[in-house]
Amino acid sequence: MITRPLDLASRLRPEPRSLDWLFFVNGGLIVLFFFLFGSRFVLAPGLGLNFQVPTVAGAVSGAALTTHRISVVRSDLILVDEGSINARDLRAWLVREAKTTKRPSLLVLVGAGVPTTDFTEIASAAFAAGFVHVQMGAQEPATKTDGRR
Repeated sequence: MITRPLDLASRLRPEPRSLDWLFFVNGGLIVLFFFLFGSRFVLAPGLGLNFQVPTVAGAVSGAALTTHRISVVRSDLILVDEGSINARDLRAWLVREAKTTKRPSLLVLVGAGVPTTDFTEIASAAFAAGFVHVQMGAQEPATKTDGRR
């Protein structure tokens, strides 16, 4: 009696017997949240969003309408409509997407810090996949105004 002076165990309610379904609901919600927040559409915490397209004089005059678009943030990170892929998966994506339209054309938005050799590799892979036109995205350089008219 010294170890249980208040006899609290006898005053507790019995545990419910019908909460087996709640375990499966909790487990299902945990799995759902892992799929939602661990998907390819959520940006990784270390991925910066300061993506800048290079500036080229005459970029607007040379613009053309394209059917597909990809963004190359780094050499190993390519963003397509479905999410992020690497260079190996890009070739399969290009082959699959080239079959979706009659005359496919590709706009490649290459980050300012990405080497030009990456664009040439992507362009050659796109032509091999069946794209008829590949264009590198650029923007016009900002014009400097001194405030006078």
